[in-house]
Amino acid sequence: MARPKLLPDNFTLCLVGTVILASFLPVHGQAAVGFNWVTNVAVGLLFFLHGAKLSREAIVAGATHWRLHLVVLLSTFALFPLLGLALKPLLSPLVTPALYAGVLFLCTLPSTVQSSIAFTSIAKGNVPAAVCSASASSLLGIFITPALVSLVVTNQAASGGASPWHTVGNIVLQLLVPFVAGQLLRPLIGKWIERNRGVLKFVDQGSILLVVYGAFSEAVDEGLWHQIPLSALGGLLLISVVLLALALAVTILVSKRLGFNRADQITIIFCGSKKSLAAGVPMAKVIFASHAVGAVVLPLMLFHQIQLMVCAALAQRWGARDTSGETRAASRERPAAAVARR
Repeated sequence: MARPKLLPDNFTLCLVGTVILASFLPVHGQAAVGFNWVTNVAVGLLFFLHGAKLSREAIVAGATHWRLHLVVLLSTFALFPLLGLALKPLLSPLVTPALYAGVLFLCTLPSTVQSSIAFTSIAKGNVPAAVCSASASSLLGIFITPALVSLVVTNQAASGGASPWHTVGNIVLQLLVPFVAGQLLRPLIGKWIERNRGVLKFVDQGSILLVVYGAFSEAVDEGLWHQIPLSALGGLLLISVVLLALALAVTILVSKRLGFNRADQITIIFCGSKKSLAAGVPMAKVIFASHAVGAVVLPLMLFHQIQLMVCAALAQRWGARDTSGETRAASRERPAAAVARR
């Protein structure tokens, strides 16, 4: 098996290029208004396609494993925010207040979907349970993330002081409604989407790049790079490494102590230690004042790349260890047994 390359992928390079482009050629004035409209349409299309792609059968197959899902959700929406708050006295001096607000926002986000499932599969974990946990985390995050932001991010840039319920309403309108529409239309377009996965990937990555470009354009106009010293970027790198290391350590320890088998441990580790860039960037655009979005998503972009590199290495290492095939059998037996009991 080939070794994982600990290098940025093409999408990460595109993100960096987008930030550089926005730093030198930001969008202004009426062009920014039109660009914002195009971005909103792209984000709505993204969640519509994700809704149409999500298989209900896979969700039902893994949904009965409630103990695993509970551990993943607690790690995602309780452990991370508690770590962000507990470490704030030690880590916040390393970065600016705006960047640490972005770190706290990162801690409130749901888990990734695609990469959590992919890494679980590579490591020979319980893939049906990973599909269920990651998807549930993404959906619940639409409601939980804004509420957590109102509790842990003491920053008036968040929604400009609007109530969390107002923010939830905006997120439901812009993200959940398209998602539900996609689910309802899945019988008609689901097969077409399965055959044309490149379309979803294009919309997925393209919408994120649009949001990042618009966010950093406005942030640059507000003097973002004059407010962030180079030392703060180094501190942000350290914070990201510490958060990921602690999340991995806790999920490994807890999953073992609770008696989960190896396949389930792998699922808990990968679903419970990661944060979603695809959900986080659009949410930041809705939750935070427009001039603050650039600084808020910068920690998420960095954490995203670090989690991909580290989890890719772990997944290939653990997958290479599992030569007996027992883990794969375990991951297949549980959903089959669940269906048989129904």
